[in-house]
Amino acid sequence: MSHRLKTGDRVTWNTPQGVTTGTVVRRIIRDTELEGQTVEASKDDPYYEVESEKGGEHAVHRADGLEKVHKH
Repeated sequence: MSHRLKTGDRVTWNTPQGVTTGTVVRRIIRDTELEGQTVEASKDDPYYEVESEKGGEHAVHRADGLEKVHKH
């Protein structure tokens, strides 16, 4: 991914159930524990917390696992 994501960006990502759409909630740039999972992040290797539009669940993904939805 060549561009940096920011809070509020609408994105898609793959799940076992198919492609999910949601919104970036925050950019994580330091080691963080979220729902019992440790995320080893840094400014050079950030993770993004996203919220699913369908069910409101939160997940954490690397930027290369997210695709920004472009407005047409």
